[in-house]
Amino acid sequence: MFRIFSKLCGNARYCSKILPSLNSNNQSTSFILTKKVHTTKILKDLMEFFDDKKNWGESEVKVGRHWQLDELRIKSNVDLHKLWYILLKERNMLLTMEHECNENMQLFPSPERLDKVKISMRNLETVVRERNRAYHELETGESGERPGQMVTNSLGYNFYYKSCEHVIPQFMNSKWYKTHKFDSSTKVPLKFQLLYREKLYNQKRRAKNRRRNEVMMLLRRNPGLDKNLLQERFPDVDIPKLIQKDKTRGHFVPEIEKK
Repeated sequence: MFRIFSKLCGNARYCSKILPSLNSNNQSTSFILTKKVHTTKILKDLMEFFDDKKNWGESEVKVGRHWQLDELRIKSNVDLHKLWYILLKERNMLLTMEHECNENMQLFPSPERLDKVKISMRNLETVVRERNRAYHELETGESGERPGQMVTNSLGYNFYYKSCEHVIPQFMNSKWYKTHKFDSSTKVPLKFQLLYREKLYNQKRRAKNRRRNEVMMLLRRNPGLDKNLLQERFPDVDIPKLIQKDKTRGHFVPEIEKK
């Protein structure tokens, strides 16, 4: 009986449960099995994926900022491990609430909460990677990161390719060559690069024209606007040259100074 009792005490499913037994005098007794320490809720259901009910229908939920790198660097590995799962659970809850709000055509309150959680998780991964790199460099003299090299893809652009293990050698693996054709000797990459650079140039040109038109409208509506402050706000716009144009002045005609 003692063996069964000790086995049940180690099982978390039998927490707060009364187990009847019989002693030598055939008198019934009861053992109350409880777990002294627990870190999660006893009753867990699908509502863990949803926000607190008091936040339902609210237009704004007040939350704090994200975890910074300096704050995470002073945490222990155990604390970082616990914090990672807390952030992971919070991210799943926010994604579920966002999807539910979109399905019901409602406004998702404080959508910046999801960005703060993602930034915190990214910072936590950075701290863990720093510690792993420091440990490997101290023990083995290497960074411990996956090795890689700069290669040229099929479109003629260089990127960092991380090496990985393969059962078949590289020169015998035909499937690998079909998915990783790093060959830019044909004319197709040259044509693609030409069209891609043209697209980037058009995007920069349109953005520059939008900034110039914005400055033009500001000068037209506010003739007495500070030119130095405007130049600091738009450093790539030639404001002295833009002032001389008629479109900038609009219906405002400056008076001619008399000699």
